[in-house]
Amino acid sequence: MPSGKTHDVITFLLVAPTFVATLVLTENVLLAFVITLAMLFGGLMFGPDLDTHSKQYTRWSVFCFVWYPYQAFFAHRSRWSHGFVFGTFLRVVYFMGVLTLLSFLASYVLAAYAGGAIPGLMESARTWQQIGEFARQNFGEYAFLYVFIGLWLGAASHSLTDIAGTFIKTGKI
Repeated sequence: MPSGKTHDVITFLLVAPTFVATLVLTENVLLAFVITLAMLFGGLMFGPDLDTHSKQYTRWSVFCFVWYPYQAFFAHRSRWSHGFVFGTFLRVVYFMGVLTLLSFLASYVLAAYAGGAIPGLMESARTWQQIGEFARQNFGEYAFLYVFIGLWLGAASHSLTDIAGTFIKTGKI
């Protein structure tokens, strides 16, 4: 299995080809930038190795606690964390769930401290809806899909590197 440094080098080497390929396919500089930036983030911070104490995990610094339940639940290099189909999707769903819980907790603490009303679940849902509307209005109808594609590309490059490294060492996939 390649080291974290090797994964980082490969991620950085894929920045220019990702940008150029996206630009050629879409003829949209902003879209190429968004997908490339998401690929870079996906490869360096949001990749499959969040299921273990890794370079990606430690880059979250004081926020690495967010990924501890994910590590406890998923075995390292399982198809759920490193898989091409479910890996990135599950990390996005997990992260959005954690963000929702943390924002609800922060709202609760703020309301309790300030003596205001505690927000309900529907208020939290409306906030996410407003974030979605803002993104669609300012970045296009498929903004979240484009970010997901970039995150998936970063994770896929990581998983493909792991598969290649294992094949080189053992002759097995």
